[in-house]
Amino acid sequence: MPFINAAAREIHCKIVYYGPGLGGKTTNLEFLYGRIPQHRRGGLTSLKTAGDRTIYFDFLPLDLGTVAGMRTRFHLYTVPGQPRYNLSRRLVLQGADGVVFVADSSRSRFFANRESLDNLRENLALAGIGIDSVPLVLQYNKRDLPDAVDVRSLERLLNAAGRPSFEAIAIEGLGVVETLKAVVSGVLEKMARIGEGVH
Repeated sequence: MPFINAAAREIHCKIVYYGPGLGGKTTNLEFLYGRIPQHRRGGLTSLKTAGDRTIYFDFLPLDLGTVAGMRTRFHLYTVPGQPRYNLSRRLVLQGADGVVFVADSSRSRFFANRESLDNLRENLALAGIGIDSVPLVLQYNKRDLPDAVDVRSLERLLNAAGRPSFEAIAIEGLGVVETLKAVVSGVLEKMARIGEGVH
């Protein structure tokens, strides 16, 4: 659930970038950080513990207006991709309002994507969140690789529910902003539905 800072008149929402190791999660955040005007974002923070790394930053979107008279601030996080850091992944997922699953298009990482998605489902369940209840967007990254698996195969493997999905080359910024816009839209739509249910 979003956190409301009444004093600052802000609603804070958390978006977590999840996926297999070296799939492009950090590259997504670094590209976005470079594109958001400095006065609209906080610092890019990297938390490192014994080989594990999580990065995050927050920003105020330029054109979303207000929700119930409050500005919306988004906090973007990545999780460490390596399986041995599962506890860190679980902690970062706590309180997530939306998730971007960054899949690696390389043929050699095909099944690692599915394992990571299954891990996401398990960790959300441990946090009391059903995977179908959280706005989730898929990004098929590294589309420029010579061994990139075709998108139809990735969709069959990862997207049986028909969630929004985007092709990307995150290192060039292709598909990165579109992915973020889709998950932000999903989070705002869910907030609106919850707000309607309260009245």
